[in-house]
Amino acid sequence: QVQLVESGGGLVQAGGSLTLSCTASKNIYSANIMGWYRQAPGTQRELVATMTTPRNTIYADSVKGRFTLSRDYVKSTIWLRMNNLKPEDTAVYVCLARYEGRDVWGRGTQVTVSS
Repeated sequence: QVQLVESGGGLVQAGGSLTLSCTASKNIYSANIMGWYRQAPGTQRELVATMTTPRNTIYADSVKGRFTLSRDYVKSTIWLRMNNLKPEDTAVYVCLARYEGRDVWGRGTQVTVSS
């Protein structure tokens, strides 16, 4: 069973930066989609950024220009670089990998942005 391990969350002031990482137990060459979602208390999980290929990356409008998604096949890892963080970015960020049509989710990492 594929497992995803996330890290990099934490507490940061508004305007600051964080980088989240997600490492898969299975080579990500075979992943159709990889990316990040987030969920704030009392809200539904929402897409942050996903990629199928390095040139095919989708970002939520709310993070465009601030967040960057990247990946390393050798390390089976994706990163989410988050700049100019805002209090509304506060949420649990969860990694997603889709292998052969089956979605695998990580446990999530908390990001808290103070004003």
